[in-house]
Amino acid sequence: MKMIKNPGVVVAVFVWIGFVSAISFMESWLKFLAPGITIPLGLGIGKLVFGALNKVEWLLLLFILISLLTAHENIFNSNYLTLLIPVFIVIVQTFWLLPALDARAQLQISGATVPPSYLHIYFAGAEVIKATCLFIFGISHFKPVKNYE
Repeated sequence: MKMIKNPGVVVAVFVWIGFVSAISFMESWLKFLAPGITIPLGLGIGKLVFGALNKVEWLLLLFILISLLTAHENIFNSNYLTLLIPVFIVIVQTFWLLPALDARAQLQISGATVPPSYLHIYFAGAEVIKATCLFIFGISHFKPVKNYE
């Protein structure tokens, strides 16, 4: 039998994975396949949706960190590396990747020619790493229970 350590944290982690999966791995490219969606319109939608996702990620992250700290968990040890990596990724996305991608999108929306960039590849790679680490962190909170009677 398995027991869940910090069930609120586990729920928040898997909700976070769901958001990242639905938006980063589906919505981001599917919207461009919809009839009538132009590149500028799709980019405008993307800016809005990814800005909202970033805010939701911060809320979930704060909930997780506060929950762990109030449970007196030491989040700065190697067992929590799979949480600290997503924390670092969200910080990088918030303060560098998303603003840079938003600026490029705004240039393209206004009709400017935008040179090729690896920013989308960096963002997609970060999302894969983030989701993978969150999954590993989430399942690590399922602990076997000995002689549960």
